[in-house]
Amino acid sequence: MSSTDHDIIVIGAGIIGISIALQLQSQGRQVLILDSKGIAAETSAGNAGAFAFADVMPLATPGIMKKAPLWLMDPLGPLSLRPAYVLKILPWMLKFWRASWSDRYQTSLFAQANLMALSKAALERQITAVNGEAMIRREGQLQLYEGEAKFNASLSGWQTRKEHGVVFEFLTRPEAIAEIQPGIHPRFTHAGFTPEWKNVCDPALWTQYLADEFQKRGGKIAIATVYAITVNDNCVTLKSGAADYQASQLVLAAGAWSKKLAKSIGDSFPLDTERGYNTTLPAGAFELKTHITFSNHGFVVTKIGEGVRIGGAVELGGLNLKPNYKRADTLLDKAASFLPGLKTTGGKQWMGFRPSMPDSLPVISHSSRSKRVIYAFGHGHLGLTQSSGTAELVAALINNKTPDIDLVPFSASRF
Repeated sequence: MSSTDHDIIVIGAGIIGISIALQLQSQGRQVLILDSKGIAAETSAGNAGAFAFADVMPLATPGIMKKAPLWLMDPLGPLSLRPAYVLKILPWMLKFWRASWSDRYQTSLFAQANLMALSKAALERQITAVNGEAMIRREGQLQLYEGEAKFNASLSGWQTRKEHGVVFEFLTRPEAIAEIQPGIHPRFTHAGFTPEWKNVCDPALWTQYLADEFQKRGGKIAIATVYAITVNDNCVTLKSGAADYQASQLVLAAGAWSKKLAKSIGDSFPLDTERGYNTTLPAGAFELKTHITFSNHGFVVTKIGEGVRIGGAVELGGLNLKPNYKRADTLLDKAASFLPGLKTTGGKQWMGFRPSMPDSLPVISHSSRSKRVIYAFGHGHLGLTQSSGTAELVAALINNKTPDIDLVPFSASRF
């Protein structure tokens, strides 16, 4: 066994870990990134590529538990629970239910909105710092509704967005919708359009681009499976199969795999996974002009490179159960009926793990066991969206500076 000393080690080469490493590097710190599979090898590779700053509302909204049983009755609906995982997810679900109470929800909403505002500004700083504008699409987003009743049911959510500075306009005729995005079935009569919404051309390529910039500037990335972490007064030690790594400080940003590593330090988290499915269709599948969200069906249609990705929904099934790609098939079939001109052949299916906390807020915090360890995981559907903001907050913690927002709601000890 060998031992190597480092300034800072980041565990996780997804979009969160890479962004943190770049930010720390820009402040003169020497950073090593460790990952068991490599750059963007998991969730960061296959997400929708959206910077969803308009999505300020936590998933655990008041009254959501009254709707959940109806969703769960449909195994291929927007929310499903694998029977083999019911007992394991029950503690998480109870905390999710508690987070939906009005008092907790308002706290989470305020914290989420603050993180979104910071991340929106931080993204522009990141794009400038890496000369990345060519990889960003500034084409807005359409949230579509079938009929006036479903649109009216969404208005409280739009009011909340307005209160937190989200810019939007309502479209109440299919013709007005078609001016922004032709080819949508006329059953979708109403929409909210968020013109400031942004996407990245491809989330895997964006993460790789940032990783390349990190390495060009002297950063190191290595493949290593860390299985335990120990902390003492002088350093942090990471146990892996080939070597022990030592560092002055550690950032744990391993997404859904962070729970086990945090437990080895002595911190326990109600972190679980929302498994998402998608199909990426080749170039020519559909002439998409903006990001489309089918709100009541739980999925999106987005441009990835020259192709189109149809994906979303939530499956509660943990890390180990086999994928159920019928869920991706169902989303593709729905998309074909909603977008009559969509060509559905030649697609590639994918499933990824969204690392989710019950209150929809990530953990951005020192470990309860040591100030040498900083946690940055649990971003759920919003890892790409909040990556640059999280990077600035982690850098503040690392350098003993006051963060730009209150981090109490993101504390490691809040549960």
